[in-house]
Amino acid sequence: LPGLHILAIVFALEVSVGKTNTVMALNNSDVLLPCTFTTCIGFQDLVFTWYFNSTEMIYTGKIKSKASEPFLVGRNPRVEFVGSTTGKENNISIVLKNVEFSDAGKYTCHVKNPKEKDAQHNATIFLTVVQKMVETDNTLTLIIVGVVGGLIGLLILFMLIKRVVLFIIKKVQDGKKECLVSSSGNDNTENGLAGSKAEQKAPAKA
Repeated sequence: LPGLHILAIVFALEVSVGKTNTVMALNNSDVLLPCTFTTCIGFQDLVFTWYFNSTEMIYTGKIKSKASEPFLVGRNPRVEFVGSTTGKENNISIVLKNVEFSDAGKYTCHVKNPKEKDAQHNATIFLTVVQKMVETDNTLTLIIVGVVGGLIGLLILFMLIKRVVLFIIKKVQDGKKECLVSSSGNDNTENGLAGSKAEQKAPAKA
């Protein structure tokens, strides 16, 4: 029946760039662009692609299975793969070498897993390129900490204890969760990119 939602076992592919989606790099330095993925049932012939500003492909790799490392399909000469998928974490991070101001922008890590009905997911990270890192003046902070250090210490201790307790509770709850999703027969695409046919070229030089 059309519109009938069936409870199905999912294969919940998730892609992450970590706790923050912004990275700052010095001009002419190398910068790590982190990305990991998780899946409930594993993967087979999984394809991952990094895009610059949504359309420009800068790295594409393929992974046969959990027992094998990714192999290169295509890349920008300035991009190096630094991840691993045979360890505990499915890491598909890359390093962009000799960054320039023109490299600033949006980088998207896109993953497609045929074993999960071609589920496609991605995560985005924003790169800012600067001439030099600016040091912040910590004098005022040190004075404040010196005056109310005891109170702050107690507050931090309380917050840490609270976070640990919440983390334990979350882990227990996550352990009980099953990979279930409500499906309407649509594919599991989330923010799919239309840039897969983009030319393989380096980000424009200034």
